[in-house]
Amino acid sequence: MAFHRRLLHFRSSFNRRSFSPGAREGFNGSLRSYNATLTPEQTLLQIVKEVKQDGADNSVMDDEIAKIRQEFNAAKQSFLKIPEALKEMPKMNPEGIYVNKNLRLDNIQVYGFDYDYTLAHYSSNLQSLIYDLAKEHMVNEFRYPEVCISFKYDPNFPIRGLYYDKQKGCLLKLDFFGSIEPDGCYFGRRKLSRKEIAEIYGTRHIGRDQARGLVGLMDFFCFSEACLIADIVQYFVDAKLEFDASYIYEDVNRAIQHVHRRGLVHRGILSDPNRYLVKNGQVLQLVKMLREKGKKLFLLTNSPYYFVDGGMRFMLEDSTGYTDSWRELFDVVIAQANKPDFYTSDHPFRCYDTEKDTLAFTKVDAFIPNKIYYHGCLKSFLQITKWNGPEVIYFGDHLFSDLRGPSKAGWRTAAIIHELESEIRIQNDETYRFEQAKFHIIQELLGKLHATVANSQRTEACQLLLAELNEERQKARRMMKKMFNKSFGATFLTDTGQESAFAYHIHRYADVYTSKAENFLLYPPEAWLHVPFDIKIMPHHVKVGQAFS
Repeated sequence: MAFHRRLLHFRSSFNRRSFSPGAREGFNGSLRSYNATLTPEQTLLQIVKEVKQDGADNSVMDDEIAKIRQEFNAAKQSFLKIPEALKEMPKMNPEGIYVNKNLRLDNIQVYGFDYDYTLAHYSSNLQSLIYDLAKEHMVNEFRYPEVCISFKYDPNFPIRGLYYDKQKGCLLKLDFFGSIEPDGCYFGRRKLSRKEIAEIYGTRHIGRDQARGLVGLMDFFCFSEACLIADIVQYFVDAKLEFDASYIYEDVNRAIQHVHRRGLVHRGILSDPNRYLVKNGQVLQLVKMLREKGKKLFLLTNSPYYFVDGGMRFMLEDSTGYTDSWRELFDVVIAQANKPDFYTSDHPFRCYDTEKDTLAFTKVDAFIPNKIYYHGCLKSFLQITKWNGPEVIYFGDHLFSDLRGPSKAGWRTAAIIHELESEIRIQNDETYRFEQAKFHIIQELLGKLHATVANSQRTEACQLLLAELNEERQKARRMMKKMFNKSFGATFLTDTGQESAFAYHIHRYADVYTSKAENFLLYPPEAWLHVPFDIKIMPHHVKVGQAFS
């Protein structure tokens, strides 16, 4: 019937149109070329053949759509069986070490550690402290409106690895390839729609020129910074005041830097360590185990000595049988190192007098046990210690300050990502795995449908199937996202199933990554850590959907 309707349409059109030599308009509006020497009758016969071929193609296409519809119906029935099948699927270890580059621990002779969020663990109260101190500085020193004092830190809003666009004022979550996550773009505290993202950026992909205006919020202190930026932007929007987005970032960043460099955060923590610091005897176990195995240890931190000393004393005071100074655990202790400049500068080391709070003027050409050193640079560090790059591993939480420099210098690197543990526990949850399996099945069916039918050839049945598949996929996305963070979802994944830009940087700069340094106690010091043979990008991601495809 479809063929006869099209042919009748052609005949009526044929009577109305004059044929120009050499070209004819096809049924989809395109121009088809015919032999100019053919008579109208011969041309008609040629077009009739094409109409029949189009009809045959449509029949095949309809059959393919029907098959995909059957697969979708079967998939919806199979969803009922997923929970039982998931019981056979492996679960990832929340305290595991995940490997991007093969690492033989028996080749590692030197272990280096950052202090904050690596050896020292903090409670969630710290973000509120940083946020409050920074907003007070902005009101008192930068003359921001008094109403800003009433702002409160929202622990449910930010995640690590976001970007702030200094030109447009948006907080962005990007995927592994630099595209904006459709549900991860906020202007202030309001999520932008896909249409608004398109109006602002033109495309989801961030080009090189646009990327110059982005700043990454990558370390664990960035939570308070991201939240304060969004709250300030929202205030200006609500008050209908004009503002420059770059000024807000600069002011917030300056305030955050001020409360750190002036010691306001440090003194706040030490004044109430029970509120902000988490005691952890496993850190001592790890360090003592490494020393017993003959490993060299060093501490390299940007924090001042008095802060590190107060924190280490507090964290180790309840450790059974430990009465020595924590400094004796390390061969070298370097404070106020000024990372990441430490890795590229030529700054000299200065010996620090802990009692007089002064720096010595004598040249440092050797590291003396139980002494504290300030500043310095990687070049001098290697000259003094004679520790070669591949035998050194450095642990840190900041991608750029802690990991990029050592990675380029040839050290092995271990990223400490505290939220990894909770995210893996969510990934192991049966509810999440159920939605993940559904998502991958629907995604595969959508891929088949798009590969089968072009946009211009979608029938009513095709459009209906496409709408149903998209709706089911969106439901699964929303369910998975809200299990992590209601605003931005998971740290390592986007809502579309792609790895995030944060995951990209971990993949690039971290040889291994884990939730805390103490997880190395679960592995023998001679272990060979291998990249899994079947990884997609990030080793801790289980591909649940593959079992049901």
